[in-house]
Amino acid sequence: MASVVEYKGLKVGYYCGYCDSEEGKASCGMWAHSMTVQDYQDLIDRGWRRSGKYVYKPVMNQTCCPQYTIRCRPLQFQPSKSHKKVLKKMLKFLAKGEISKGNCEDEPMEPTMEDAVASDFALINKLDIQCDLKTLNDDLKESLKSEEKKKGKSSEREESNELIQSQDMEEKLDSGEPSQSVKVHTAPQPGKGADLSKPPCRKAKEIRKERKRLKLMQQNPGGELEGFQVRCQPPSLFPPKAKSNQPKSLEDLIFESLPESASHKFEVRLVPVSFEDPEFKSSFSQSFSLYVKYQMAIHQDPPDECGKTEFTRFLCSSPLEAENPPYGPDCGYGSFHQQYWLDGKIIAVGVIDVLPYCVSSVYLYYDPDYSFLSLGVYSALREIAFTRQLHEKTPQLSYYYMGFYIHSCPKMKYKGQYRPSDLLCPETYVWVPIEQCLPSLENSKYCRFNQDPEAVDEDRSKEPDRLQVFYKKTIMPYGVYKKQQRDPSEEAAVLQYARLVGQTCSERMLLFRN
Repeated sequence: MASVVEYKGLKVGYYCGYCDSEEGKASCGMWAHSMTVQDYQDLIDRGWRRSGKYVYKPVMNQTCCPQYTIRCRPLQFQPSKSHKKVLKKMLKFLAKGEISKGNCEDEPMEPTMEDAVASDFALINKLDIQCDLKTLNDDLKESLKSEEKKKGKSSEREESNELIQSQDMEEKLDSGEPSQSVKVHTAPQPGKGADLSKPPCRKAKEIRKERKRLKLMQQNPGGELEGFQVRCQPPSLFPPKAKSNQPKSLEDLIFESLPESASHKFEVRLVPVSFEDPEFKSSFSQSFSLYVKYQMAIHQDPPDECGKTEFTRFLCSSPLEAENPPYGPDCGYGSFHQQYWLDGKIIAVGVIDVLPYCVSSVYLYYDPDYSFLSLGVYSALREIAFTRQLHEKTPQLSYYYMGFYIHSCPKMKYKGQYRPSDLLCPETYVWVPIEQCLPSLENSKYCRFNQDPEAVDEDRSKEPDRLQVFYKKTIMPYGVYKKQQRDPSEEAAVLQYARLVGQTCSERMLLFRN
């Protein structure tokens, strides 16, 4: 099935939840009736992001708080001191039921949902979804002569006043400390005026040990001296075991085995986001209740804004078509809920997309009663480990996308502390290590990260006439379609869309026009 999108155009001058500007935000958006995982991968590599089925891209040089796509490189990731602290805290809680107290100041902040306010995305209320989704899909299948039957997904009518709570709902990770640098202890340098020709001073204790050793050697010339030497020599003179010299890996810390007498039973389940999946369906009610509890407690949402409809549209409705190719990961590609079960109940849910090159984090909601476990940080580390696990079978899947990095918003800078990580250049769409970007961001909210002044967007729209349009049940190139149109604003909208999605996606995706 091809991706079918309905471009909604540019929206400027609306409320920003990051800086509280009443009319500072600017973004372009489209409604994705269906989308392949490859198309979505290519779109997020051009700065797009989804909230439910709405896919949007901030206008970086206009918006008040530029949002840079950020990705972590899990294969080189080393947990920082604060990350290890969170993982050890979880292990202690599971093994002995211990709850860490008195270190609230050291804990990372809770995940924010600054943009998750109704006013931020009131524009979606006005979206006129002009087509019946079932009819559209049937028409598309007919025109594509598709041989396989549609699985019945999204057969109900998309109502004209679709409400999606938020545009930027992927703000799910907690903050963590930056990776700590390793301190190398070197021998103290001799002071000025030290006489280097003389032997260094020796402590009386060392002299006594040396005498004792010589006495024993005289008493037992061929004896078992090795054991004594090991016991008496200062430990620093002996190389540590190879294993203890290596820092514990992320997996060592996460999957450390619990004793049989552990206080709690804990498991993480990956469930496809589909009402046809029995596990998703059977856990839906509990998952929804957890979402309501989280939104009301953490974000002070009123009950009428945490309804089943909002939950479904925001976190259970995805345009991504599930795919299970033989060369792909065992779980397949698509949208998933990663459920954290403690003693038979769900305490957290991480919403993620598994794409050809990455695991993309969408959102996290959790039981506020377990805030002491720093579940935002914990789930991020689990998702990094999960990406590494998928990479073993599918080598090209090797990144963890954390949504948007907003340097101008102090509460959103924590994502830069999962290192090594890269930011996406908003002009040439190449990845640049975050360390190289930070000095520029200190001087200006909006930055081009690519240092080559000659570099351009390699996938820019060069031949807009090749863009694919889906019009009146027929697929046609834009070059054919535009001959039937007399509205000058039509061409401007289509060319804007082509520029934003790039040549590759414009030729693959079908732009629905009515």
